[in-house]
Amino acid sequence: MKRTTLLHAELSGLVAGMGHGDLIVIGDAGLPVPPGVRCIDLALTRGVPGTMQVLDALLSELVVERSCIAEEASDQLVADFTGRQIGSVTRVPHDDFKRETASARAIIRSGECTPYANICLWAGVAF
Repeated sequence: MKRTTLLHAELSGLVAGMGHGDLIVIGDAGLPVPPGVRCIDLALTRGVPGTMQVLDALLSELVVERSCIAEEASDQLVADFTGRQIGSVTRVPHDDFKRETASARAIIRSGECTPYANICLWAGVAF
């Protein structure tokens, strides 16, 4: 059994297979998943798991070079995101954010129901 924080086999495999510049998206319960993009659906009930819980678990194993969030996200949500190790943060209109998701290796659907609680994470390197 793994010793590290991230125990979910599919997420752990996704992180292990990431290369420099690959994109993972953590989405709220309502973020659409583009056709052909893998969806790892973790949503259990409204708010469970939350976006920040999923982000913290991923960050325990993923090196992030840069990230992107919607301009429409609340100031509190922005503060919650930027208080973590997510590299340089870009803010874009939500429609542009949704277009970015088409190139994701996967979208991880959380149970989050806070508007615009989505984040794009581009993998960095550990060396």
